[in-house]
Amino acid sequence: MSKQGKPVWYELTTTDFEAARSFYSTVLGWSVADSGMAGFDYQIASAGDAMVAGMMKPPHAEVPPNWGIYFAVDDCDATAKAAEASGGMICAGPMDIPQVGRFAALSDPQGAMFCILKGEGAESQAFDQSKMGHGNWHELMSPDPKAGLTFYSDLFGWKASTSMDMGPMGTYQLFSHDGKDIGGMMGQGNSPVPCWLPYFGANGVGAAIERIRSAGGSIVHGPMEVPGDAWIAVAQDPQGAHFAIVGPK
Repeated sequence: MSKQGKPVWYELTTTDFEAARSFYSTVLGWSVADSGMAGFDYQIASAGDAMVAGMMKPPHAEVPPNWGIYFAVDDCDATAKAAEASGGMICAGPMDIPQVGRFAALSDPQGAMFCILKGEGAESQAFDQSKMGHGNWHELMSPDPKAGLTFYSDLFGWKASTSMDMGPMGTYQLFSHDGKDIGGMMGQGNSPVPCWLPYFGANGVGAAIERIRSAGGSIVHGPMEVPGDAWIAVAQDPQGAHFAIVGPK
């Protein structure tokens, strides 16, 4: 089984570690602790015994709070070059992170940012559709989702799965990795920029929405029922980063 294209890590860029730690611990049940990386202020969030996400400060003042997704690759440098050759951009790296692996930050041809990772960090259990607080779904909002599907299929080997007609909002195209649906692609909609949106598993979306609001966040969309007896909601944390939750009502 190739790891190429498997979601393996979620990373929050935030302006306030303390507030983010409190918010996500309340909403998703995470425990958050300093990573211990020398010379780099980086927090690690865990769901139970599994490390699922990182938190870092913005590298530049103009970078707004946001969530990013890392996908595993078999060769970081070759994948970065392939992305660039297909119209994408290498924004940072490839570079090594001690005890983690080799990574690069990229953007697709439409401008959505994502990261790739090879090494020990790509063995994480961050993506698990059966567990609360883990990554569960990955949604690309793009001005040209068809071109996006071609780009990521070529890069990661993802396959087009079910497509759903959303009326005026266009088509929602599911995609699979190793035979399992792991996300969907759609038009850019209300998103100010093309982006990837991570969904985290919740053990009850209604109760999670209450926790989001009581902890200072807001609901941008939903709750809404989706195929598979699941419910979703798109939210914004108190610092402004968007994320989504999925689970039973």
